[in-house]
Amino acid sequence: MDLEIDGNAALVTASSSGLGKASAKALAQEGANVVINGRDEDQLEEAREEIEAVAEGEVVAQPGDLTDAEDAKTLVETTVDEFGTIDHLVTSAGGPPSGAFLDTDDDDWEHAYQLLVMSVVRLAREAAPHLEEGDGGTIVNITSRTVKEAKENLVLSNSVRMGVIGLEKTLSKEFAPEVRANAVLPGSHETARIENLIDSAIERGDYEDYEDGLAAWSDNPLERIGDPMELGNTVAFLSSPKSGYINGAALPIDGGSIGANL
Repeated sequence: MDLEIDGNAALVTASSSGLGKASAKALAQEGANVVINGRDEDQLEEAREEIEAVAEGEVVAQPGDLTDAEDAKTLVETTVDEFGTIDHLVTSAGGPPSGAFLDTDDDDWEHAYQLLVMSVVRLAREAAPHLEEGDGGTIVNITSRTVKEAKENLVLSNSVRMGVIGLEKTLSKEFAPEVRANAVLPGSHETARIENLIDSAIERGDYEDYEDGLAAWSDNPLERIGDPMELGNTVAFLSSPKSGYINGAALPIDGGSIGANL
């Protein structure tokens, strides 16, 4: 399927690894020109080279901290300077630390809010004029299945990410019809973070081997962990005219693990 985004300009945050990188790669494979982002410049350059190897469009790396308002502004400015506009904004961010409510202090709450919510607020605000002037601008927010079903020991993710969903739904109304806004809610995917967690668990003796660890993370009806590109390809689809009547949705990509009906 031709997603009809060849030559479009996309900004994908937190895309030096994980699901952000998979989303940037999927967009680049479809011919979009992509700005990728991360805090570690060496890792970011490695990601740029990896994506560029399969890209049909251009790939530009821009380092920056999503909790810094000026860095967020620079990301948008870089995309416009490089490609003339922004057609697609994809927001991703590293997950907040795990922990129970009584083990989480005010600084933890403030940092999670800045990372997960205010980064999206600032990026959407800066990108809005460019998204609205184009033909079919899109925003896709990568959040978590925890917005549908709270998980034990993840109080920050369970609570703070809900703000992104409220924002996404609001933007789907305020920015329409020029811009569509949607969210994806990933479950477990075989990212470097999951690989590291499994390796650590093997060292502790929790799993016999890597395959045993993967099976433990495959807590869904499909009985397997997700491939990051499965999420990335969905993000690319939601950024394309092929999904032109999907707006204001929060789409689980979790193999069916969520127990909620809606």
